[in-house]
Amino acid sequence: MFWWEGQGPGGLRVAFTDTSAGNLALHVGDDPGAVRERRRALESRMGIRPESLRFMEQVHSAIVAEVPSPVWGLTPADREQPPVADALLSPDGSAPLAVMVADCVPVVLAGIRGDGVPVTAAAHAGRAGMLDGILPNTVQAMRAAGAGELSAWIGPSVCGRCYEVPETMVAAAAHLPGAASRTSWGTPALDLPAAAAAQLGDLGVDTVRLPGCTMEEPDLFSHRRDAPTGRFAGLIWLPQTT
Repeated sequence: MFWWEGQGPGGLRVAFTDTSAGNLALHVGDDPGAVRERRRALESRMGIRPESLRFMEQVHSAIVAEVPSPVWGLTPADREQPPVADALLSPDGSAPLAVMVADCVPVVLAGIRGDGVPVTAAAHAGRAGMLDGILPNTVQAMRAAGAGELSAWIGPSVCGRCYEVPETMVAAAAHLPGAASRTSWGTPALDLPAAAAAQLGDLGVDTVRLPGCTMEEPDLFSHRRDAPTGRFAGLIWLPQTT
């Protein structure tokens, strides 16, 4: 079910799913009942309360939405109308967070407040969102919530050898260090995970970049390779949220 799973600060867990977890998105033409069943199976594997995992309606923006602390899990309105944003922030780390991708860069982040309480975030770093500042906005929101030293995990995404784009798109990303690339066949490309790592490093975030290109790995969903296709997820949570 997990492509990778690891430990974050303060007892946090971090993971990225693969195709064995199935499609987790409701917007790709899949059966909604089947998607919700997969989400419940994922929550069980994570050891969290059923229907407590927070998703967002991702629109390739630079918007960060704060998620309130869960009390009894999500209301029906929460489930049917998730925040329209490209990053979720839990200012006390109590809300399990998810970001869904199928080529874009999933980034999960964690920090600890001065009182020892974690601050967590999950960000969808697509090309448009990165150009508009989704990662700096997320880091700024976490620090405003009191997070000290920050850590980030960059999950699998399309790599710079595979993400072919027009030369104009490369030029538009000139302000992102590490973004310009060439495909393995010699055409213009963008390396968004490298740009994300460079940007987070410049912001003083300790960053782990995990392996895996969505175009090259059959165990990861890729919109470019298989459209229409499903979505896998980057996750961050506290196990004691059960």
